Amino acid sequence: MRKKRYGMLVDLRRCIGCHTCSLACKAEYEVPLGCHRTWVKQIEKGRYPYVRKAFLPIVCNQCERPICCTGCLVYATYQRPDDGIVMINPHWCIGCRYCMAACPCNVRFISPRYNIVEKCDFCQRRVDNGILPACVEACPTNALIFGDIADPNSEISRLLATSPVQVIKPEMGTYPQVFYIDMDLDIVGAR
Repeated sequence: MRKKRYGMLVDLRRCIGCHTCSLACKAEYEVPLGCHRTWVKQIEKGRYPYVRKAFLPIVCNQCERPICCTGCLVYATYQRPDDGIVMINPHWCIGCRYCMAACPCNVRFISPRYNIVEKCDFCQRRVDNGILPACVEACPTNALIFGDIADPNSEISRLLATSPVQVIKPEMGTYPQVFYIDMDLDIVGAR
């Protein structure tokens, strides 16, 4: 039986920077103010009067080779073998932040409620029940495409096969499973 491999494609030609994905995530997980499982990074480019904004929705990259898993002292961070989703076991996490230091994309935070690390998990509870992640379902422009990369008939696989895509920090060798169409490289390095 073929294994699934979930991934996400962000079509930045469609992203309008509305932050609906971030808000949907906050509502789904009751993420406290000041903390983010997902967010939209933005920069301004150009010079007046020719200025534009570039957007970059950021989620956990659900890497094929997640170095955050090897950085976890108590094995609280792990990768699900059946679909590749990188998870955090809240009962094992001790909040040491080693996984946060290991993550090349800075997508984790310490929950002020529980003093443990949290991050995007592709809404695994929803996905396990056949429902799209909250951010994907809420996106008004359909800029977020989620699915099984291992299924050649899935929408995400078809788009990956026909569109030039980029990933964040490919030089880290973690093989991110979040892909971007039309990513502005200036925004990746911006603070």
